[in-house]
Amino acid sequence: MSGKGAPQLSVKNCQDLRVAVIAAQWHEKVMDGLVDGALRALHELGIDEPTLLRVPGSWELPVAARVLAGRGYHAVVALGVVIRGGTPHFDYVCQGVTQGLTQVSVDTGVPVGFGVLTCDTEEQALDRAGLEGSAEDKGHEAVTAAVSTAVLLRSVTHPGQ
Repeated sequence: MSGKGAPQLSVKNCQDLRVAVIAAQWHEKVMDGLVDGALRALHELGIDEPTLLRVPGSWELPVAARVLAGRGYHAVVALGVVIRGGTPHFDYVCQGVTQGLTQVSVDTGVPVGFGVLTCDTEEQALDRAGLEGSAEDKGHEAVTAAVSTAVLLRSVTHPGQ
């Protein structure tokens, strides 16, 4: 299981953070689980008014993340799923989305939680979606990682301050 060895993150003092969740619309059942996990994590952290936007597909996640990162959000969480088919389309989409989200985070300094499932089968995606019976909850994990990083970055002061 890919979640083996994951850190146990304890996030505190984050209730005032502005957090946006961007979710693709493809694969509705999987996406419902990812979004539910993300919103549950935010609620557990005391962030009760996140922004939730739905984009057509995973390909659109980086541009939406870039716009939100530039509008004062402390963290952005990208949720999507790409399931391998019989063409190279899977590879292009996965690579483009991953590179795009990485670029947004590095260029803006805003943590981007990576909750994009890249799976060979729908069963693998369902097992990571945080649904009843799923082995993992990647929506929850993506929020926790992004918010934890935002809190860490906020705690870093400039030299001389």
